[in-house]
Amino acid sequence: MASYVSPGLRDQFETLSSELQDCILARNVQLNTLQDLILVLEEIVKEAEG
Repeated sequence: MASYVSPGLRDQFETLSSELQDCILARNVQLNTLQDLILVLEEIVKEAEG
């Protein structure tokens, strides 16, 4: 499954650093809403904290 970012969320997604965008896309996620994006970002933070 390839990651997907909905057109309505594209502007917010593109404000993130390219490194963070790559990290998100590597997770093979479906981002349809801002809440979807927030949940993925929370997962990344939790993993970084250990």
